Amino acid sequence: MLLSSLLLALRSIQRNLLRSFLTILGIVIGVSAVITMVTLGNGATQAVQTQISSLGSNLLMVRLGQRQGPGGGGGASTPQFKEADATAIQDEIGGIAAAAPEGRAAVTVVGNGRNWATSVVGSTNLWFDIGNWKLASGRMFTDDEQTAGSAVCIIGETVRREIYGGTAGQTGLGEQLRIKQFSCNVVGVLASKGQGGMGNDQDDTVVVPLHTLQRRVTGNQRLPTLLVSMQDGSDSTRLKASLRELLRERRKLAEGDDDNFNILDTQQIADALSGTTKVMTTLLGAVAAVSLLVGGIGIMNIMLVSVTERTREIGLRLAIGALEREVLLQFLIEAVALSALGGLVGIVIATAASWGLASVMGVPYLFNISINLLSLVFSAAIGVVFGYFPARRAARMDPIEALRHE
Repeated sequence: MLLSSLLLALRSIQRNLLRSFLTILGIVIGVSAVITMVTLGNGATQAVQTQISSLGSNLLMVRLGQRQGPGGGGGASTPQFKEADATAIQDEIGGIAAAAPEGRAAVTVVGNGRNWATSVVGSTNLWFDIGNWKLASGRMFTDDEQTAGSAVCIIGETVRREIYGGTAGQTGLGEQLRIKQFSCNVVGVLASKGQGGMGNDQDDTVVVPLHTLQRRVTGNQRLPTLLVSMQDGSDSTRLKASLRELLRERRKLAEGDDDNFNILDTQQIADALSGTTKVMTTLLGAVAAVSLLVGGIGIMNIMLVSVTERTREIGLRLAIGALEREVLLQFLIEAVALSALGGLVGIVIATAASWGLASVMGVPYLFNISINLLSLVFSAAIGVVFGYFPARRAARMDPIEALRHE
């Protein structure tokens, strides 16, 4: 019985191909929109997490001031961090993988007959480990170079491309790069990391030893940032509490004094941004799902028209002994077949659209089998829900009245 009902339903759909296509169009649009929105949303979430993790492994950023953002960097009277603070953090707090001071300055660098506006970072070799930086070529700073504040530097890929990229065979290694009033020897080139979590170009940087930055670039001992990397599996809450206690002690803050520094956990930023993108993904998916309901209404409308058109056929089947449940099943299967077919077409379109849009948006394409299967099942369920009323109407027809119908 089930097989014969399915064959009858498919034959009916085949007889009216154009009408069947227009009927399932709402389901196709709804399914493809839901899957595309969710897939792109998942890709955006993954991209945010990747960009944040590129800042460093289990990274804590300690900055001057009581809060992050504008006005939170501390005033002129706020004591600066010291290089010894980073050493104390690494030596005295368990669960710390590495700690490094960081100073920055905006500069224009000149080399190879070109100039480029960038930022120069002063720190120690631990800065590279904390930030997950790798060298594409060259070497790190030696201990003597860091202690003496030697005129050496390591450049990012963007700086290398803009200064030396136009010359064949030029890697920048061994070249002289002028930063303000002094020239430094390029001893290394960083491997590219691309865009950062805040939309900045991480490769647009020049790294020098901390003492070089202080003596030759800024001319002062300002040190506004400490970077701290936690060991895998460490309790970030406990570590942040220990870090805060140690810094308050080193900065001689009394019990009632407010902190004149703040600690930012990059994992918290990643969680917050990921949470935001997930909420937006859910919202967009819910809006797109409305079109599925519209498609279901379209199926109900066409099925009611089909029942009216085939009144004599239904009456004849009932008159020669067909049971009501057989007629009900025939029209119900026809509605489910239409909606399921729309779901399959929608999945194919969504897969192509998601792949293409992910490439354009620069986010990873993450195939989610769960949302695809859920969309297919939901589209079939819509066929059951919206096809039941027309099917019941067909099954409850009076055979005599149906045969009289013109």
